[in-house]
Amino acid sequence: MQVKNIMTPDPKAIWLTQSLTDAARLMWENDCGVLPIIKDGRSVVGVITDRDICMAATMNARNASAVSVEEVMTGEVFSVTPEDHIDQALQLMRDHQVHRLPVISEEGELQGILSLNDVVLNAKSEAGDAIAYGDIVTTLQAICQHRLPMQASSVASAG
Repeated sequence: MQVKNIMTPDPKAIWLTQSLTDAARLMWENDCGVLPIIKDGRSVVGVITDRDICMAATMNARNASAVSVEEVMTGEVFSVTPEDHIDQALQLMRDHQVHRLPVISEEGELQGILSLNDVVLNAKSEAGDAIAYGDIVTTLQAICQHRLPMQASSVASAG
């Protein structure tokens, strides 16, 4: 199965110079947790998540409307093309512990978003050309792995 068969087409995106407030509003209005960041037409230069916005707003001494998405964005973009096989996309999600991938054309323009939601909603118990449940579980296990080792003191204080 190809990415284009299950991706969300024409996703909302935000310009590099817009504010965190703009990004949060766009996410709220469109029920999404990530926005590709674009410049020069629809060329993707980064992504910003709802978590990025929350962390920046909490840890930044400035008002969110005064902080540009460029200051907070993740500039390393892991993406797929519409023609890629879904197995490639799942492997990329596992390798980089991401829930969503921008779908970018060969020309570098934003075409869609592939999220774990898209994958789960298209899963079947019998694999065939569909997405097997086991592949989703394996992907979720990889994404959910802690990136940093937990400190013994934080584990003790949590108990």
